[in-house]
Amino acid sequence: MSQPFNLSKPNRPIHIGIILMAGETEILDVAPIDMIHGLTKQFIDPIPDALVDPELKSQALEKVHFHWISEAGSSVPSRLTGGISLVPTDNFATCPGLDIVLIGAHNIGYNPSEGELAFTRKVFDECTAFITVCAGVEVPLRAGLLQGKTATGPKEFLPMLRGASPGTNWVEKRWVRDGKLWTSGALLNGMDLIRAFGEEVWGSGKEGNGLVGRMLDMGSFPVRNVDYADVDGNLQE
Repeated sequence: MSQPFNLSKPNRPIHIGIILMAGETEILDVAPIDMIHGLTKQFIDPIPDALVDPELKSQALEKVHFHWISEAGSSVPSRLTGGISLVPTDNFATCPGLDIVLIGAHNIGYNPSEGELAFTRKVFDECTAFITVCAGVEVPLRAGLLQGKTATGPKEFLPMLRGASPGTNWVEKRWVRDGKLWTSGALLNGMDLIRAFGEEVWGSGKEGNGLVGRMLDMGSFPVRNVDYADVDGNLQE
């Protein structure tokens, strides 16, 4: 049996897939993926050494391929909120194996197709990290992947999610990890999640989290309490 791919010390290109349902995807839900792009040599090398010194630059990810994936692929532009049309790079048949998967929320009222659910099951089984942001958690829920898992979603949706999947341990947190499964609360909680993900995968063991810490600080990524203790009404003495 082959060993799981080591994202922290990749020995080949990393393949990252953003799966888009045929409905309309929320921009803010898929935007956190750009944090990983900000760790690539393509992005890091042109930055002046005065901002990111050469030692930190040496920690950049050598090769990362981003795949924007839908069932129809490039034949039908995908819709994102704010009037954006995005031409996917891959369909379910042409998409290569994925190491990291991200799914954001689709519009209320859209029901993922059987093809979309089947592809979600496939990539969940094969990937090293599976990330959902906001109500994107509904896709693996409908695909039957959350039984026995710990997960979260938008706070206001948690009662509904508990009713839809009582076999899931739903927790009220900005983000939570259960093995390869990473789930977040609403919208910008995806930024909280991706910070934690970056620190866990590429920052551990390096003083100040190395390049990861530097780029998160430069990007002003939030540092917030995972249990919402900093939110009005939840403030602790």
